[in-house]
Amino acid sequence: MTRISALTIAAGRAEHLRNVVAGFQAQTVRPDELVIGVMQDAAYDGLPDTDFPVRQIFVTGPELPLAAARNAVADTATGDLLVFVDVDCIPHPNLIYDYLSHTARQPGLLMGEVGYLPGKATEDGLDYARFERLSVRHSDRQGPPAEGIARCRDYRCFWSLSFAIDRDSWTASGGFDERYVGYGGEDTDFGRTLDDRGIPIFWIKGAKVYHQYHPHCMPPIHQVASVVRNAELFATKWGHRTMEHWLYAFRLLGLIENARNGIRILREPDEADFALCSQMEDMPYASTRRVIDKLDQTPVKATGAARVAQVEEAQSVFLLPAAE
Repeated sequence: MTRISALTIAAGRAEHLRNVVAGFQAQTVRPDELVIGVMQDAAYDGLPDTDFPVRQIFVTGPELPLAAARNAVADTATGDLLVFVDVDCIPHPNLIYDYLSHTARQPGLLMGEVGYLPGKATEDGLDYARFERLSVRHSDRQGPPAEGIARCRDYRCFWSLSFAIDRDSWTASGGFDERYVGYGGEDTDFGRTLDDRGIPIFWIKGAKVYHQYHPHCMPPIHQVASVVRNAELFATKWGHRTMEHWLYAFRLLGLIENARNGIRILREPDEADFALCSQMEDMPYASTRRVIDKLDQTPVKATGAARVAQVEEAQSVFLLPAAE
């Protein structure tokens, strides 16, 4: 019988965490345990009652240790199947059932569906029918197949919002690279590592989470320094940078420039930058593409797939340092 460990990491966002715990208690197949990686000095109190043990472990640092915290909860967990859900995501009652159904037949990493909620959507508790009516899919994210399971051939599609991985695949992966601290890069690096080690990534229909609203910026102008640092770390490891869409948007905003000796930060974001990039309560999610389209001065902008290719070509200048 498969032992299941539910895992999350958190700093602040106590109400979000309470909803996550309640969401795991509402599962049709409950986990055998929940391990919380606490990235702050104080433990969380007032969590909902559960039929399974909940453990809190501390993983702290001067900047958010996201990679180290995910490794810590996985390594502390006792499960054969590791189900990761971010603290701002409420698991649908069938999330564990859906992941378990697929991982029994297909080892590797599985990613399920994500629905984004607007502000105030959780005021009346966990109303999944309401969540389903209100939630929307992120326009910039690839999604699962219409039915069943499908191989994801692009490691860049991995993100740690919600995923499940069997213990053997986790061990073979070596976990997240803990040199990534602060915001950005650790997910893409992990996806690249899976690809490099022949560990498959799959999308599955179902295994849904509902992303809870919280104020956010996209591109993440509140995290320019760590994004730049982590992009350069990725380059030292893999030969090119990542997060080029954010870096390109930062350049359009006048926050950075690409130089021969690396990315140079020119200034801190100001009120106008935050007004442009911030997510409002009526916006289920923030979008870097929206900001790029507003700032991009390309004389003739394509549409559809041609526009995607046009933007990707423009972003590619940030994959490597400037030639001159």
